[in-house]
Amino acid sequence: MFSLISLIRSGDTLGAIVFILSGCFVVFVCSPVHELSHAFAAYKLGDDTAKREGRLTFNPLKHIDPIGMIMILLFGFGYAKPVPVNFSRLNNPKRDGALVALAGPASNIVMSFIFGFLYTAVNKAYTVSSVTALEILAYFFYFAAYINIALAVFNLLPIPPLDGSKILAGILPDKLYWKYMQYERYAMIVVLVLLFTNILNRPLLFLESLLMRLVLFVPNLIFG
Repeated sequence: MFSLISLIRSGDTLGAIVFILSGCFVVFVCSPVHELSHAFAAYKLGDDTAKREGRLTFNPLKHIDPIGMIMILLFGFGYAKPVPVNFSRLNNPKRDGALVALAGPASNIVMSFIFGFLYTAVNKAYTVSSVTALEILAYFFYFAAYINIALAVFNLLPIPPLDGSKILAGILPDKLYWKYMQYERYAMIVVLVLLFTNILNRPLLFLESLLMRLVLFVPNLIFG
C-alpha cells in the first residue's frame, strides 16, 4: 500500500513530494466531490437536509474533517465530514439509503478512471520525449488515481460509520442489521488497529491493485 512513510523509507523523494501534492489535490478536490455526490444523491432521492446545511457544494471547507485529511496525506486513505442524511425523508429509505452511500465511492472510482487515463497519456508522452516535467505530472496523476481507489476501497468496508455499512443496511434484513450496528462504537477502533498492525493491509492492497489494473486497462490499450 502506498503511503508517505513507505515512500520516504524507500528513498523516493520525488514520489513522496508528488504523493503529498496528490493527497492535497484529493483533500481539496476529490473528497469534496465524494461528499457532494452523497448530498446530490440524497437531494435527488427526496432528502434536502444536506442541501439546507450547505453541503451541496464543491467548497472543500464545508467537507473537510481534520483527522481524515491527515490520514489521506499520510496514508493515502481517510474520510471527510459525513453528509447528514434524514433517511425518513428518502423516497424508499432502505434502498435509497444504500444508493446515497454508494454515490461517494462511485465518484472516487470515476475520478480514478479519469486520472488513470491522464496518467497513461502523460506517461506515454514522457517515454517519447523524456521531459522531467512530464514525469512529475505522470507521477501526480498516478497517485491521484491510486488515492481515489484507496478511498473507494476504504469507504466500502462494511464498518460503521463508513459508506459500506450503509450499503449493507440496504442488503441485510433490518433486525440483523440493527444487531450488527450494536457494535458500531468498537468497529472503527478495530479497523484502525488492524491497519496500523498491517493485518488489514494485504487484503486492501490486493483490492486496490486489482482496481488499479482495471482502471489502467483501457488507457493502456489506447496508448499502448
